[in-house]
Amino acid sequence: MADPVIRTSKFLSLVLRHAPEKIGLQLDPQGWVPIDELLSKAAPHLPLTMELLHEVVRTSDKQRFAISEDGTRIRANQGHSVPVELGLAPQAPPEQLYHGTATRFLDSIREQGLLRGDRHHVHLSAAAETAVMVGARHGQPVVLIVNAGDMNRAGHVFFRSDNGVWLVEHVPPSFLATT
Repeated sequence: MADPVIRTSKFLSLVLRHAPEKIGLQLDPQGWVPIDELLSKAAPHLPLTMELLHEVVRTSDKQRFAISEDGTRIRANQGHSVPVELGLAPQAPPEQLYHGTATRFLDSIREQGLLRGDRHHVHLSAAAETAVMVGARHGQPVVLIVNAGDMNRAGHVFFRSDNGVWLVEHVPPSFLATT
């Protein structure tokens, strides 16, 4: 059987980012759900305790989830394919950001740029090392350099999620370079 923390993290990604209806959850407009409701509705699908939930949030290397300050609600920090408004304010990005992908996607990216797909935004990282890890999940990794400062000056709006991931709607090919 898979590691319970990994299994729980994948389950939370599914129900808090993509398909809350699979277990009868309804996210509020900002993506939050009461923890008590999540625990009760997850029970038929996954043995989930408050302790395991807190461990997943605390130990996630990507800090995918957040628990509200009062400890009663949980949400995904970004990566949603369902409608949510995370309340992030636009921010000026660093001059360069990075995106990890697989080599098999390069031709399409060179033609269309980075597209958000089913998600709300394209995800970018401040560290090339993080981009390598992301790209490796999809095959032979390649790191793309995003000229984010130039994009921002050209009118593209950037956001930074609570876990440090940079978000933008689209990266046109003219703002991309390979490492």
